[in-house]
Amino acid sequence: METQHNQLNENRKTQLTVLPDEKVSYGQSALLGLQHVMAMDVYVVPFLIAMLIGLQSGQASALIQSTFIAAGIATIIQTHFCMKLPIAQGPSYVPLGAIVGIYAASGSGQLGWNTVLGASLIGALLVIILGYTGIFNKIVKTFIPPIVGGTIIFVVGLSLMPVGLSDNIFNGAGASINQNINLALISAAVLIICVMLGSIFNKKGRIFRIASVIIALIVGCIAANVMGVLDLSAVSQAKWFSMPQIPFADFSFTFNFSAIITMVIIYIVLMAETTGTWFAVSNVIDKPLTDKQINRGVIGEGIGCFVASLLGSTPVTGYSTNAGVISITGIASRRVFIAAGAWFILFGFSSKLAALISAIPSAVIGGIFVIVCGIIAISGLQVMKNERIGEKEMYVIAVPVILTLALTLLPDDFLYSLPTTVQYLLGSPIATAAIVAILLNKLLPTVK
Repeated sequence: METQHNQLNENRKTQLTVLPDEKVSYGQSALLGLQHVMAMDVYVVPFLIAMLIGLQSGQASALIQSTFIAAGIATIIQTHFCMKLPIAQGPSYVPLGAIVGIYAASGSGQLGWNTVLGASLIGALLVIILGYTGIFNKIVKTFIPPIVGGTIIFVVGLSLMPVGLSDNIFNGAGASINQNINLALISAAVLIICVMLGSIFNKKGRIFRIASVIIALIVGCIAANVMGVLDLSAVSQAKWFSMPQIPFADFSFTFNFSAIITMVIIYIVLMAETTGTWFAVSNVIDKPLTDKQINRGVIGEGIGCFVASLLGSTPVTGYSTNAGVISITGIASRRVFIAAGAWFILFGFSSKLAALISAIPSAVIGGIFVIVCGIIAISGLQVMKNERIGEKEMYVIAVPVILTLALTLLPDDFLYSLPTTVQYLLGSPIATAAIVAILLNKLLPTVK
């Protein structure tokens, strides 16, 4: 793993202004941490789950609160105690299909949700064991050389672009497509202008660069308000303080063998996706991943998922969008991510603050999101740029890229017609592309 990044580090001067172990003031940490939180769309996963399984509004709000708190605790665990890298944790999209399937197969209602949580709890314990024994690290070192690692980073960015364009911009709720496109262009333009101002004026323009995301969000929201599409009604109705779900009072755990096996498969897929995020962050901060960090990262991922289950929420994972934000702002301090974790926990205890984040128009977030995705994809190319691209390597890169686009654009009707296990795998383009890249690199002959 260290060899994978050493050559890159020798040839590329870091663009960071604050390194991971450097400290920034508490005020800056709070501002920059909030910036990461606002760029992550953490509320989307619990919202989708609530919609898919038909939760009532009170139950949906409780799930969103628990998800925020779980993301905060998991972020602090991973950043401060385990991997000790600037990585923010949030709810994963990967288990969505499995959660809906387990919920329905277990009779729905409270029993169905208890079964989902029980399976998540056991799966998280398995992930901790994989990290503690070092098994996962051995798998990474054996199967993920630079050409595969770079491909995985590239497809991470590539797979998220259609989501930002389609879901956030072209089909964003609450506004016409013309308004959404205009809002996305405004927020993206402001982001780029702020970054350029920071680069041109160096120290004098530093504030523009480090606060570029939050400035873009604010300007985008102002534009949305001028257009009449900024809806803050939910914010005014929400309470300042509200208690989240409490284990064994609001929910409990039910253990079903079939559900546990299903969730174990999902966790394996989830870890493949998480690896892409780790590579992306490692590349952006110019810091090779050590064996110890990978093992501790897997343990941290498992503990985070375990905590999420205890809080009545769903599995968490590292968010690759934060790697893009680090690249844009030049700030990689872990203190910022600890602040982000604190913000998440605060939002989890305040329905009003959570509602405020949810009120940001999707197109405003989408405009920033697609820029971040592009930067992540470029990071993958930077990992591969010093590698020899022969005939074998072309296929190792090209096929996963094609597969990523194919799965991202795959019609839902066709996906749901496939066997459940296949649905779980194909439902994550990143994980599927990563597995295919690994297999092609091992199976195709090397042509000299």
